[in-house]
Amino acid sequence: METALYLPVKRFLEKLGFTVKGEVGGCDLVALSGDDPPIVVIGELKLTFNLELILQAIDRAGACDEVWLAARLSARGKGRESDARYRNLCRRLGFGMLAVTNNGDVEVIVKPPTTAPRRDTKKRSRLVAEHRRRKGDPAIGGSTRAPIMTAYRQQALACAEALSGGPRRVRDLKAEIPDAGKILLHNVYGWFDRAGRGIYVLTDAGRAALKRWPQQPLDPAATGDAAR
Repeated sequence: METALYLPVKRFLEKLGFTVKGEVGGCDLVALSGDDPPIVVIGELKLTFNLELILQAIDRAGACDEVWLAARLSARGKGRESDARYRNLCRRLGFGMLAVTNNGDVEVIVKPPTTAPRRDTKKRSRLVAEHRRRKGDPAIGGSTRAPIMTAYRQQALACAEALSGGPRRVRDLKAEIPDAGKILLHNVYGWFDRAGRGIYVLTDAGRAALKRWPQQPLDPAATGDAAR
């Protein structure tokens, strides 16, 4: 599966000094440098190099500084990674190519250019914000069948954990979860019920969510609205 490529590519980018998180804003992975503003790298994963991988990269390119295409190295070395036409197309489009071997090594096939691409500033800022607000790296890049653990879902789970012992006032939750009021009011996942003015309780759906995603302490710095 494509998720098997995630950790090798993540390690490759971390060695270059990036902080990498999977499944951010619809991208298989997003990596940020420690600079301010950061260098934004998007990675897209496929089992083989194909046209669909390039089309995905084209869709992402405006939101970042670099795009890397990553796929498994073909068994006999006769896949698209050895096709000069495919490599030249990636060069012309400004994309890097990474091939992941069966033992998890990563080979650089094409390096992206150093010239700055044309940017979609709104899309870029959304990716950076979600990356920074998300606590840890809870989603493996390349996942397609499981709900993505976004920063918003992490905060909603923190609210659910806080309500698991009984009704709570919104004002009592805001110290640790600044967006608790909006999360409880909008109740995107159906996890909360209003028991009175400014008081909420946990629903059966919320208890089920806590069993599915056991909650860890929330980082107070990971705040703000993010992709749901």
